[in-house]
Amino acid sequence: MDPLTEAEIRGSFVNCSKGEAKRLSLPRDLAELPWGDLDFLGWRDQGAPDRAYLVAPVDGGEPVGLTLRIAPGARRNLLRSSLCGLCLTSHSGGGVDLLAAPLAGPAGRQGNTVALYMCADLACSLYVRGRKSSALAKRMEETLTLDEQIARTRRNLDAFLGKVTQAAA
Repeated sequence: MDPLTEAEIRGSFVNCSKGEAKRLSLPRDLAELPWGDLDFLGWRDQGAPDRAYLVAPVDGGEPVGLTLRIAPGARRNLLRSSLCGLCLTSHSGGGVDLLAAPLAGPAGRQGNTVALYMCADLACSLYVRGRKSSALAKRMEETLTLDEQIARTRRNLDAFLGKVTQAAA
């Protein structure tokens, strides 16, 4: 992924108002991020731990940004998943959250959302590439090559982005 400017990030959001996009907290370390290893930029809002953001290029083009929230009741659900739906990294001890994205357009303004279990720190790209590890995060041993695993993560991400944006199309 190519580095993004603050203006590109703020202008990419499709499921919130322009005012909300202007006010959201950006990662402090944008310049130091390992952009070449990222399939998407994902971060948690340090001031509002139930909020997260994800920005990804679509079809190699313009970035699409999503606001995300921890789904209501997800923290208390004992049956919640420990497997990220994007990168298929398994976590123990709360490393996966059910993140809900309001749909883009009128459907989202009516409160409709789509949700997916994701790595709580949104570092899927780094887990897949082996650039980040944790005692709580385990990658399955697979017969797929690294490129195939990256492509699968990207397909999963594209499918999620598609569900959020199709209502506005």
